[in-house]
Amino acid sequence: MKILFLGDVVGRAGRAAVADVLPRLRQEWRLDFVVVNGENASGGMGLTGDHARALLQAGADCITLGDHAFDQKDMLQFIETEPRVLRPLNYAKDAPGRGQGVFSDARGRKVLVCQALGQVFMKRCFDDPFSAVDAVLRAHPPGGAVQASLVDIHCEATSEKMGMGHFCDGRASVVVGTHTHVPTADAQILPQGTAFQSDAGMCGDYNSVIGMEKTEPMRRFVSGMARGRFQPAMGDVTLSGLYVETDDRTGKATRVAMVRQGGRLEQTGP
Repeated sequence: MKILFLGDVVGRAGRAAVADVLPRLRQEWRLDFVVVNGENASGGMGLTGDHARALLQAGADCITLGDHAFDQKDMLQFIETEPRVLRPLNYAKDAPGRGQGVFSDARGRKVLVCQALGQVFMKRCFDDPFSAVDAVLRAHPPGGAVQASLVDIHCEATSEKMGMGHFCDGRASVVVGTHTHVPTADAQILPQGTAFQSDAGMCGDYNSVIGMEKTEPMRRFVSGMARGRFQPAMGDVTLSGLYVETDDRTGKATRVAMVRQGGRLEQTGP
């Protein structure tokens, strides 16, 4: 199976780039399944129902969220009606929606997708992500009920993301980090067959401060004073993510490649 994961979509420019480029990538790379992290797609904070629909129409089979899952209030209702949008597994127990889902590709092959929030350096104390992911993977062994599985680990610390990768090695097809918006150079297949990258990066303008127009973040760094709200940068967008090929029989990754398409970063892909 050929799987594409795209990192955090940032603002209107990120959404437009996904809508423009993803249909072509699906065709050229013959993708079977696409997961997009959309938690910053609406004004840089959260995701609206309308913008979720647009990402799905552009070619996403599933959308993951993150710590900004419900910053846009209509997501509280929308996520209950759209199973292809997933919030973190270890969010508040009474939160709407689901943190996992099993989906089918065009050939009927089953793909498990789940997301967990990390605990290190995060503003809120979430439940243990390792036990949450462990329970899901135990119920969906690779090469059994599902042909592939993907874990989106959404957190600040690269060490925690790496820990999750090794924790899931041999039990998930893909473990990929999100949240920090900067692609890491460690895409690899771990010893037991799990594709891993500490952070997929963002689908946003890299002439920015993690996707935000530079003036206000720089003012706060230099002076310690806030004068306005952060606004998503609107320049050329790089779609950043991870491409993985998996074996349907075992669920293990057989190929992995970093993805950077468009914008100002060096171009990479399968």
